[in-house]
Amino acid sequence: MKDGRPIPFPDMPRKPKKGYFVRGHFVAEGSELDQELKRELKGGIEVSKTDLKRESADLQALGESLMTLRSDLLARLELPDGLIDALAEARRITNFEGRRRQIQYIGKLMRKLDAATLDAARIALDEQARGPAQDTALLHQAEQWRDRLIADDDALGGWIETHPATDAQQLRALVRQARKDLQAGKPGEAPRQGKAYREVFQIVRAQLAVHGDADHGEQAAAESREEDA
Repeated sequence: MKDGRPIPFPDMPRKPKKGYFVRGHFVAEGSELDQELKRELKGGIEVSKTDLKRESADLQALGESLMTLRSDLLARLELPDGLIDALAEARRITNFEGRRRQIQYIGKLMRKLDAATLDAARIALDEQARGPAQDTALLHQAEQWRDRLIADDDALGGWIETHPATDAQQLRALVRQARKDLQAGKPGEAPRQGKAYREVFQIVRAQLAVHGDADHGEQAAAESREEDA
Protein backbone atom coordinates (compact mmCIF):
# COMPACT_ATOMS: atom_id res chain seq x y z
CA MET A 1 0.00 0.00 0.00
CA LYS A 2 1.15 3.57 -0.55
CA ASP A 3 -0.07 6.29 1.77
CA GLY A 4 -2.77 3.94 2.90
CA ARG A 5 -3.96 3.36 -0.64
CA PRO A 6 -3.71 0.03 -2.56
CA ILE A 7 -1.10 -0.03 -5.27
CA PRO A 8 -2.90 -0.49 -8.63
CA PHE A 9 -1.76 -3.40 -10.75
CA PRO A 10 -1.42 -2.99 -14.51
CA ASP A 11 -4.26 -4.49 -16.55
CA MET A 12 -3.50 -8.12 -17.35
CA PRO A 13 -4.27 -9.27 -20.92
CA ARG A 14 -7.46 -11.30 -21.10
CA LYS A 15 -7.27 -14.89 -22.26
CA PRO A 16 -8.47 -14.94 -25.89
CA LYS A 17 -11.77 -16.66 -26.48
CA LYS A 18 -11.85 -19.74 -28.62
CA GLY A 19 -13.84 -19.36 -31.76
CA TYR A 20 -13.76 -18.68 -35.47
CA PHE A 21 -14.73 -16.08 -38.02
CA VAL A 22 -17.76 -16.33 -40.28
CA ARG A 23 -18.14 -13.70 -43.00
CA GLY A 24 -15.86 -11.35 -41.07
CA HIS A 25 -17.59 -11.82 -37.70
CA PHE A 26 -16.07 -13.63 -34.73
CA VAL A 27 -18.14 -16.51 -33.39
CA ALA A 28 -17.21 -17.69 -29.91
CA GLU A 29 -17.31 -21.39 -29.26
CA GLY A 30 -20.30 -22.37 -27.16
CA SER A 31 -22.22 -19.21 -27.96
CA GLU A 32 -25.78 -19.26 -29.21
CA LEU A 33 -24.60 -18.27 -32.67
CA ASP A 34 -22.06 -21.09 -32.62
CA GLN A 35 -24.78 -23.59 -31.73
CA GLU A 36 -27.08 -22.24 -34.43
CA LEU A 37 -24.37 -22.48 -37.10
CA LYS A 38 -23.57 -26.04 -36.06
CA ARG A 39 -27.25 -26.99 -36.31
CA GLU A 40 -27.44 -25.48 -39.80
CA LEU A 41 -24.31 -27.35 -40.83
CA LYS A 42 -25.70 -30.62 -39.51
CA GLY A 43 -28.99 -29.99 -41.26
CA GLY A 44 -27.18 -29.29 -44.54
CA ILE A 45 -25.35 -32.61 -44.32
CA GLU A 46 -28.62 -34.45 -43.68
CA VAL A 47 -30.29 -32.80 -46.67
CA SER A 48 -27.32 -33.70 -48.82
CA LYS A 49 -27.59 -37.35 -47.81
CA THR A 50 -31.31 -37.30 -48.59
CA ASP A 51 -30.66 -35.80 -52.01
CA LEU A 52 -28.03 -38.41 -52.78
CA LYS A 53 -30.39 -41.20 -51.76
CA ARG A 54 -33.16 -39.75 -53.94
CA GLU A 55 -30.80 -39.37 -56.89
CA SER A 56 -29.67 -42.97 -56.50
CA ALA A 57 -33.28 -44.18 -56.51
CA ASP A 58 -34.06 -42.08 -59.60
CA LEU A 59 -31.10 -43.52 -61.49
CA GLN A 60 -32.11 -47.05 -60.56
CA ALA A 61 -35.65 -46.37 -61.82
CA LEU A 62 -34.19 -44.92 -65.03
CA GLY A 63 -32.09 -48.04 -65.50
CA GLU A 64 -35.12 -50.25 -64.95
CA SER A 65 -37.03 -48.26 -67.56
CA LEU A 66 -34.24 -48.91 -70.07
CA MET A 67 -35.20 -52.58 -69.95
CA THR A 68 -38.33 -51.67 -71.93
CA LEU A 69 -36.56 -49.49 -74.50
CA ARG A 70 -36.70 -50.57 -78.14
CA SER A 71 -33.51 -52.08 -79.48
CA ASP A 72 -32.95 -49.32 -82.05
CA LEU A 73 -33.27 -46.59 -79.43
CA LEU A 74 -31.08 -48.53 -76.99
CA ALA A 75 -28.32 -48.95 -79.59
CA ARG A 76 -28.37 -45.22 -80.26
CA LEU A 77 -27.40 -44.49 -76.65
CA GLU A 78 -23.96 -46.16 -76.91
CA LEU A 79 -24.12 -47.47 -73.35
CA PRO A 80 -21.21 -49.40 -71.81
CA ASP A 81 -21.19 -53.11 -72.67
CA GLY A 82 -21.48 -54.01 -69.00
CA LEU A 83 -24.75 -52.10 -68.67
CA ILE A 84 -26.12 -53.54 -71.92
CA ASP A 85 -25.40 -57.06 -70.66
CA ALA A 86 -26.92 -56.27 -67.26
CA LEU A 87 -30.13 -55.03 -68.89
CA ALA A 88 -30.35 -58.13 -71.07
CA GLU A 89 -29.79 -60.37 -68.05
CA ALA A 90 -32.49 -58.57 -66.05
CA ARG A 91 -35.00 -59.25 -68.84
CA ARG A 92 -34.26 -62.97 -68.64
CA ILE A 93 -34.57 -63.25 -64.85
CA THR A 94 -38.01 -64.35 -63.66
CA ASN A 95 -37.24 -64.88 -59.98
CA PHE A 96 -38.45 -61.87 -57.98
CA GLU A 97 -35.48 -61.62 -55.63
CA GLY A 98 -32.97 -62.28 -58.39
CA ARG A 99 -34.55 -59.61 -60.55
CA ARG A 100 -34.56 -57.13 -57.67
CA ARG A 101 -30.86 -57.63 -57.07
CA GLN A 102 -30.11 -57.33 -60.77
CA ILE A 103 -32.00 -54.02 -60.94
CA GLN A 104 -29.98 -52.78 -57.98
CA TYR A 105 -26.84 -53.70 -59.89
CA ILE A 106 -28.15 -51.80 -62.91
CA GLY A 107 -28.69 -48.78 -60.67
CA LYS A 108 -25.07 -49.01 -59.54
CA LEU A 109 -23.90 -49.01 -63.17
CA MET A 110 -26.20 -46.09 -63.98
CA ARG A 111 -24.44 -43.95 -61.37
CA LYS A 112 -21.24 -44.27 -63.39
CA LEU A 113 -22.76 -42.66 -66.50
CA ASP A 114 -22.11 -39.03 -67.34
CA ALA A 115 -24.88 -36.43 -67.42
CA ALA A 116 -25.03 -36.33 -71.23
CA THR A 117 -25.64 -40.08 -71.47
CA LEU A 118 -28.32 -39.93 -68.78
CA ASP A 119 -30.07 -37.10 -70.62
CA ALA A 120 -29.91 -39.09 -73.86
CA ALA A 121 -31.50 -42.07 -72.08
CA ARG A 122 -34.37 -39.92 -70.79
CA ILE A 123 -34.90 -38.46 -74.27
CA ALA A 124 -35.00 -41.94 -75.84
CA LEU A 125 -37.57 -43.14 -73.31
CA ASP A 126 -39.66 -40.02 -73.90
CA GLU A 127 -39.48 -40.57 -77.67
CA GLN A 128 -40.68 -44.14 -77.26
CA ALA A 129 -43.53 -43.04 -74.98
CA ARG A 130 -44.67 -40.35 -77.43
CA GLY A 131 -45.06 -42.87 -80.25
CA PRO A 132 -48.27 -44.58 -79.05
CA ALA A 133 -49.64 -41.24 -77.82
CA GLN A 134 -49.10 -39.69 -81.25
CA ASP A 135 -50.77 -42.66 -82.95
CA THR A 136 -53.78 -42.32 -80.67
CA ALA A 137 -53.95 -38.57 -81.28
CA LEU A 138 -53.76 -39.19 -85.03
CA LEU A 139 -56.69 -41.60 -84.89
CA HIS A 140 -58.77 -39.12 -82.91
CA GLN A 141 -57.94 -36.32 -85.35
CA ALA A 142 -58.86 -38.54 -88.31
CA GLU A 143 -62.17 -39.51 -86.70
CA GLN A 144 -63.01 -35.87 -85.98
CA TRP A 145 -62.15 -34.80 -89.51
CA ARG A 146 -64.13 -37.65 -91.06
CA ASP A 147 -67.26 -36.65 -89.16
CA ARG A 148 -66.70 -32.98 -89.89
CA LEU A 149 -66.15 -33.55 -93.62
CA ILE A 150 -69.34 -35.56 -93.90
CA ALA A 151 -71.36 -33.00 -91.93
CA ASP A 152 -69.97 -29.70 -93.24
CA ASP A 153 -69.21 -28.51 -96.78
CA ASP A 154 -67.02 -25.72 -95.37
CA ALA A 155 -64.83 -28.30 -93.66
CA LEU A 156 -64.51 -30.22 -96.92
CA GLY A 157 -63.36 -27.09 -98.74
CA GLY A 158 -60.89 -26.21 -96.00
CA TRP A 159 -59.46 -29.71 -96.02
CA ILE A 160 -58.86 -29.77 -99.77
CA GLU A 161 -57.28 -26.32 -99.64
CA THR A 162 -54.78 -27.24 -96.92
CA HIS A 163 -54.10 -30.78 -98.16
CA PRO A 164 -53.67 -30.36 -101.93
CA ALA A 165 -52.24 -33.86 -102.31
CA THR A 166 -55.70 -35.25 -101.55
CA ASP A 167 -57.65 -36.53 -104.54
CA ALA A 168 -60.39 -33.92 -104.24
CA GLN A 169 -62.74 -35.60 -106.71
CA GLN A 170 -62.48 -38.95 -104.95
CA LEU A 171 -62.94 -37.40 -101.51
CA ARG A 172 -66.02 -35.42 -102.60
CA ALA A 173 -67.56 -38.55 -104.09
CA LEU A 174 -66.91 -40.57 -100.97
CA VAL A 175 -68.32 -37.82 -98.76
CA ARG A 176 -71.52 -37.68 -100.87
CA GLN A 177 -71.90 -41.46 -100.66
CA ALA A 178 -71.26 -41.50 -96.93
CA ARG A 179 -73.98 -38.87 -96.47
CA LYS A 180 -76.43 -40.95 -98.50
CA ASP A 181 -75.61 -44.04 -96.46
CA LEU A 182 -76.20 -42.20 -93.21
CA GLN A 183 -79.54 -40.83 -94.42
CA ALA A 184 -80.70 -44.22 -95.71
CA GLY A 185 -81.15 -45.63 -92.24
CA LYS A 186 -84.59 -46.14 -90.83
CA PRO A 187 -85.87 -43.98 -87.97
CA GLY A 188 -84.77 -45.33 -84.61
CA GLU A 189 -81.91 -47.35 -86.09
CA ALA A 190 -78.22 -46.57 -85.65
CA PRO A 191 -76.77 -44.55 -88.55
CA ARG A 192 -75.46 -46.74 -91.34
CA GLN A 193 -71.70 -46.49 -91.72
CA GLY A 194 -70.82 -48.07 -95.03
CA LYS A 195 -67.69 -48.48 -97.10
CA ALA A 196 -67.54 -44.81 -98.10
CA TYR A 197 -67.57 -43.80 -94.43
CA ARG A 198 -64.54 -45.99 -93.76
CA GLU A 199 -62.70 -44.86 -96.88
CA VAL A 200 -63.08 -41.18 -95.95
CA PHE A 201 -61.41 -42.03 -92.65
CA GLN A 202 -58.55 -43.86 -94.38
CA ILE A 203 -57.86 -40.95 -96.75
CA VAL A 204 -57.86 -38.43 -93.93
CA ARG A 205 -55.63 -40.53 -91.68
CA ALA A 206 -53.11 -41.07 -94.48
CA GLN A 207 -52.89 -37.34 -95.19
CA LEU A 208 -52.55 -36.44 -91.52
CA ALA A 209 -49.76 -39.00 -91.11
CA VAL A 210 -47.86 -37.56 -94.08
CA HIS A 211 -48.19 -33.89 -93.20
CA GLY A 212 -48.38 -34.10 -89.42
CA ASP A 213 -50.36 -30.85 -89.44
CA ALA A 214 -53.94 -31.83 -88.79
CA ASP A 215 -54.59 -28.53 -87.06
CA HIS A 216 -53.99 -26.56 -90.28
CA GLY A 217 -57.08 -27.96 -91.94
CA GLU A 218 -59.11 -27.30 -88.83
CA GLN A 219 -57.97 -23.70 -88.78
CA ALA A 220 -58.88 -23.23 -92.43
CA ALA A 221 -62.34 -24.65 -91.87
CA ALA A 222 -62.85 -22.35 -88.90
CA GLU A 223 -61.77 -19.36 -90.98
CA SER A 224 -64.20 -20.34 -93.73
CA ARG A 225 -67.06 -20.50 -91.23
CA GLU A 226 -66.12 -17.07 -89.85
CA GLU A 227 -66.13 -15.55 -93.34
CA ASP A 228 -69.56 -16.98 -94.07
CA ALA A 229 -70.97 -15.73 -90.77
